[in-house]
Amino acid sequence: MVSHAGYSFQLADQAAEQGPGVPVSFTIEGPDGRPVTDYEREHEKRLHLIAVRRDFSGFQHVHPELDSDGLWSTRLDLAPGPWRLFADFTAAGAGPLTLGADLQVGGDYLPESGASEVRTASVDGYSVSLSGDLRPGSDAKLTLRVARDGRPVTDLQPYLGAYGHLVALREGDLAYLHVHPDGSPGDGRTDAGPEVVFHATVPSGGDYRLFLDFKHGGQVRTAAFRVATGRSAGDSTASDAGRAGAEEEQGHGHHH
Repeated sequence: MVSHAGYSFQLADQAAEQGPGVPVSFTIEGPDGRPVTDYEREHEKRLHLIAVRRDFSGFQHVHPELDSDGLWSTRLDLAPGPWRLFADFTAAGAGPLTLGADLQVGGDYLPESGASEVRTASVDGYSVSLSGDLRPGSDAKLTLRVARDGRPVTDLQPYLGAYGHLVALREGDLAYLHVHPDGSPGDGRTDAGPEVVFHATVPSGGDYRLFLDFKHGGQVRTAAFRVATGRSAGDSTASDAGRAGAEEEQGHGHHH
């Protein structure tokens, strides 16, 4: 949602030109109507900005800079078409919150057709496989296994205080979940790969796109997946109930 719990996500401009490194700026307005300037750090940053094109062909996770007046600024690589931006943050004295806003990028929009289920992703010579099933209203264990040139990667590097970050988006309305993995680097029990384990609860049935950020060799890469939910207990009503609560879920999309 654009607004929730008294906070609002205000883009400086709701339209942008296509191209690499396009400047984008925004404010988070607080309950007093003024831009928020004081934030808690969550996973080493004061705000996480997720940008996704509505056909899921573009995805970026960036960390804008904040000026003294409460204006956030960053640059995004933008292809033509409708985009959804998610601001994931915790204002000082408040709880974690995720707000969304639409950005229209000029140019000829040629949406990509929906892919079939994707459980193995390839990126820059890495292969990332996903195991586990999403079930509406139930906690799901998802295991991501990273390999390079056919060999397990056992020296993943910490990125924002974890070995991986997972964003889940429901197709259609882009209901959002930002999920963090079990354990943390240096805790004495969490291996640096090849497996990164997450637990996630999706609000309703449907198809979901998953985006995993992981760091290796000093570079952050993103692996993309598409999975469908399985049936939950009492599923004849669970899906409808989940959809009815989807808007609320988007306002509290930060899960661990």
